[in-house]
Amino acid sequence: MTERSEKSPRCSPWGAGASSGAASYPSRLEALLGARFPTIAIRVLNRGVDGERSDHIRARFQRDVVDAPADAVVIIAGVNDVYQGRSAESVERELEAMYDAARAARIVVVAGSIIPFNSTSPDQNARMHAVNDWIRAYAVSHARSMVFCDTRAAVAAPGDPDRLVSSPDDLHPSPDGYKRMAAALEPAIKQALGQSK
Repeated sequence: MTERSEKSPRCSPWGAGASSGAASYPSRLEALLGARFPTIAIRVLNRGVDGERSDHIRARFQRDVVDAPADAVVIIAGVNDVYQGRSAESVERELEAMYDAARAARIVVVAGSIIPFNSTSPDQNARMHAVNDWIRAYAVSHARSMVFCDTRAAVAAPGDPDRLVSSPDDLHPSPDGYKRMAAALEPAIKQALGQSK
């Protein structure tokens, strides 16, 4: 069995805060899933590309996800769109196209919320919140083929959902943040893998 992971587009494949590949959230997630499912070969494929917007991810979605032998896909996208001034609606259109493509290929979607970064403007936070509210509602309305994971809450500072709990550069989570994100994704992926059967 394989599991497909799509990182947030502004994060490098390891994540700027990760000190090594083993400290990245895909690596931590693979370890958590391996421990949870010891009799099943779980593989997390990290297809995150630094700086990509959701339209870039959608452009390669067929190749990187649909054509891969995946049971589930984690999609966390939109932060670069917001950072680059794109509207919440444009992010939602791209996400919906990816969600639809995955469902058409019978790949269960784990829809993660856009994670914060510490130098956002009020307008950027408003757009991220709008997209995250849309993601949550969309996942609920498509619950047979989607699972929502609040990855934003997982990495947010206590009492301040618009800031990272810790960050080496005010843009990316620290290794501890990636560990928190992997821990939040693990039960969502477990649920998604149950739906893929």
